[in-house]
Formats: sequence, C-alpha cells, structure tokens
Amino acid sequence: MKQRVKKLLTLMVAATAAMALLAGCGSSSADSDGAAAENENIEDSSTAEETADSEASEDTGSDSGSDVTVRIGTMDLVNGDLIARYEELYEQELGVDVEIVSFDSGSDVNTALAAGSIDISELGSSPTALGISNGLEYEVIWIGDVIGSAETLVATEESGVTSVEELAGKTVATPFASTAHYSLLNALELAGLSETDVTVLDMQPDDIYAAWLRGDIDAAYVWYPVLSELQETGVNITDSAQLADQGIITADLVVARTEFAEQYPEIVENYIKVQIQANEVLLDDPETAATEIASVLEITEEDAADQITQYVYLRGEEQADYLNDYIADALKATADFLVEQQSITSAPDLETFVNSINTSYLEAALAE
Repeated sequence: MKQRVKKLLTLMVAATAAMALLAGCGSSSADSDGAAAENENIEDSSTAEETADSEASEDTGSDSGSDVTVRIGTMDLVNGDLIARYEELYEQELGVDVEIVSFDSGSDVNTALAAGSIDISELGSSPTALGISNGLEYEVIWIGDVIGSAETLVATEESGVTSVEELAGKTVATPFASTAHYSLLNALELAGLSETDVTVLDMQPDDIYAAWLRGDIDAAYVWYPVLSELQETGVNITDSAQLADQGIITADLVVARTEFAEQYPEIVENYIKVQIQANEVLLDDPETAATEIASVLEITEEDAADQITQYVYLRGEEQADYLNDYIADALKATADFLVEQQSITSAPDLETFVNSINTSYLEAALAE
C-alpha cells in the first residue's frame, strides 16, 4: 500500500513542472466571478474569526477541554470520518461534547473555518490550497484519502460526448474551488481546450443533479453521492485516477484551526487517534467498513464497497512521511495552477505550505 501511494504522490512533485508547460486554458467569466466571490467570502469571514474565537474561548472555560464543544466539519467523504461517526468514536474518544456540521463543498468549509464556526474539518486539497493562499489560519493534520475514480467527469447521453476533446462548445458543471474543479480544468488543458471552448458553471452537487435532470448541462465533474445518480444515465469521460496517471493528484485532507489546536492539543491528538482507528477498519475489514458507510450515507452495502475501492487510504504510521514529503508540494502545485486559472492573484511560496503542515498531533497519537 505504501509503495502504491508513494508512487502516486511522487507524481505531485512532477506535476508542478508539468503544469507550467501546459498551455493555460484560463477560466470562463463564470469561473473568474465564482473564484472572486469565494475569495471575497473568505476575506469577509476572516474579520469575524477573531470575534468567534474570543466568544468560543469565553464559553469553553479551562484549557483542559472539559467544557468544550468541538465542532467537526464533514462532507460525507468516503473515508474514516464515516466510520468514526457510525461507531460514535468522536463522542467516545475526544472527551468533550461533539457537534457534526455538514457541508456540500470545500469552499463552504473554508468560509466556516474563516468565520471560526467550526474547529476541525475534512476538505479537498484544492480548497485547502486556496484557503492557505488566502491566509486562513489552519493546519493540515491528516490525509483522509487519495482520490481515485471517486471523482469522475460524466456526460449526458444526449450530449453525444465520449471524450474530453468533445466538450468543446458544451456546458460543464462542477463545484468551484473543489478537487473536482481542479481536476476538470487540468483535464481540459491536457485535451488542448481553451477558456473559449467550454462553458464551466459553478454548481453545488445537488444543484448539478437538478440541472442534469432539466437538461441544462452537458456534463459534470463531481463526487458521490450525486456522481452515482449521474452515472445511471450518463457516460464516464475521465476520472481522477486517470488524471493521477498523468501527474494530476488530488486528495482529501483534514485541517484544524491553528488557534483551536494550540489551545486544545489533546482534543486534536484524540481526533487523530480516532482517524487511525477508523482507517484500520477500512484497510483490515472492508466488509464491516462498507456496512457502516452504507448506514451513514443511506446507500446499499454494494455501492459502499465499490466506493471504498475508488480511494487509497493510509495507516497512521504512513501518514507522517507523506504529509512531510509530498503534501506541501501538492498544495503548492495546486495554488500555482489556481493562479494560472485566475482563481487567485498570487500563490505563496513553498515554505508557507510546508509550515501549514503539522504532524505533531499525529506523532503524539502514535507515541501512546
């Protein structure tokens, strides 16, 4: 397993140079407007962060965490978070009250983190790079999964599209600032399409499904559970596993607000212990994992089992090497690409991303 993921993640370093050689497809006016709105959202929310943190500090009492409610964000991604929620590991192991907050996209997670309304959350590598580039004060503490075919570009049968090149003149939807958005833009570039060739719309997953049913879009790049709905009548064009073979790597990460983590390190450490335990279920007992994931997502066990095969999961002992050796380069490559797409005006240097990764909580969890 380690060799497989290491091979995938090694490509992330090469991706930075490879993307620089690709002709920039730019971003559609909808893309630029959506990204601008996202940046404005983050900046406006940042002004509320200090107030929210101050109020949280007043409400939580001592640093022991005895009176704390930890607010954990989730996107219902198929990884250890679902196992932890099914088995109620957060409630059992964190030693504090737990509130689970659901989000449809990483951009929504960033907005909530900027406002200080959640403390820890999963989100994709693309919105993570965007958040760090916009100065959000959080740290990457865990790799939830490396994304494979769990994110896929699907076209309607009516569109007649069977390849990325055939998207010219078509309308494609994806949640902006997501890993799917990042993968879509890279797929377009690799196919030699420019910003004038394709109309890219910013839609949340549920809105994508509604637009699909109405016939308003020709294709979409998205994840489960909406992806499975589209695949019932659509045609798979490409996916994140195929893009990984070409050096375009995406992952789902976990971040913690820096101020919260510094004030309550034991809570963050215990959160990591929960993820380690949950990933052991995914890796050692996939049948049980499928049963539990199916229950949380309200899907069939067969569907859950299939989805598990579309990600790569890491054991606790494997996490530190990949966090230290590869994730910063992946985030930097993503940020540089977002600049090329005019989603952000500039990308921080590599050191900024290196400093955004904190393995101390992981190391403490493994030491016990």
